[in-house]
Amino acid sequence: MIKIEMLRCFRAVADHGSLAEAAETLGRTSSAVSMMLKQFEEHIGAPLFESARKSRLTPLGELIHAEARRELMHFDRTIQAIEGLSRAEMGHVRLAVTPSVAQAIMPPVLQAYRASHPGVRVEMRDAESETVQRELAAERADIGLASIGSLPGFERELLFTDPFGVVCRADHPLARDWSRLTWTDLAGLDFIANGLCRHIRDENFAPILRAARLVVPNTASMLGLVRAGVGITLLPRLAVLPGFDDLAFLPLADSSAQREVWMVTPQVRQLTPAARAMVGAIRAAKADIRPGIQDG
Repeated sequence: MIKIEMLRCFRAVADHGSLAEAAETLGRTSSAVSMMLKQFEEHIGAPLFESARKSRLTPLGELIHAEARRELMHFDRTIQAIEGLSRAEMGHVRLAVTPSVAQAIMPPVLQAYRASHPGVRVEMRDAESETVQRELAAERADIGLASIGSLPGFERELLFTDPFGVVCRADHPLARDWSRLTWTDLAGLDFIANGLCRHIRDENFAPILRAARLVVPNTASMLGLVRAGVGITLLPRLAVLPGFDDLAFLPLADSSAQREVWMVTPQVRQLTPAARAMVGAIRAAKADIRPGIQDG
């Protein structure tokens, strides 16, 4: 049977035209190289060099030399790929995250990750928490960052909690007197509902949500409507996108409602090294999470 060591030995001798130089390149003795080359020729059943000096290949040797070079290049690339994958230098990571996490949390995470793992391809999809859960369950995502409960076969780690507050225009009457107002002061106002409202269990909020005549799941679209004066809404602090300086975030004085954002992954042993490295990068960023809007 032809072994990869035989091909390396033959190629080295053919490239250098000398047993001694080939032995030095391979880090072996000349006698060891000569013996392996002899075994290779015996397996082939024909000489590969025209003389004992090994300075010139036979016609068959020329053909085998070309094949050996191609095979060794392919083998070396395969080994490099395997080692790169094992060291998280190569690979593919799929993320499914909520829009607020994508915009407020992930930019510095991805910047740091790409700097330390430039050969890894990262695919990030932003979607509502329910969609993130479906992507994980369907094995279309390696890591999910969202407000979702426990999933069988998955590990869950709390990243941060995010308090809810009223979001309105900075010149809205609520922004002027909010410190003295409560849930009841939202009654009768144009309220824009969104998917995150389901996380608020306060019974005093229930009638406000039921009275909403406008439901907008997309956070960016909803903030645009609030900015235009169409209504007010409730959002976690980090769900308010940067750059909306004409909006006010009003912390709830009579409620402790907050959103929980979790990192959800398959069991660690099922993650690739590249995905495990991404988990580490996300954990490292936990302490740097900051609000994206000033309180009213």
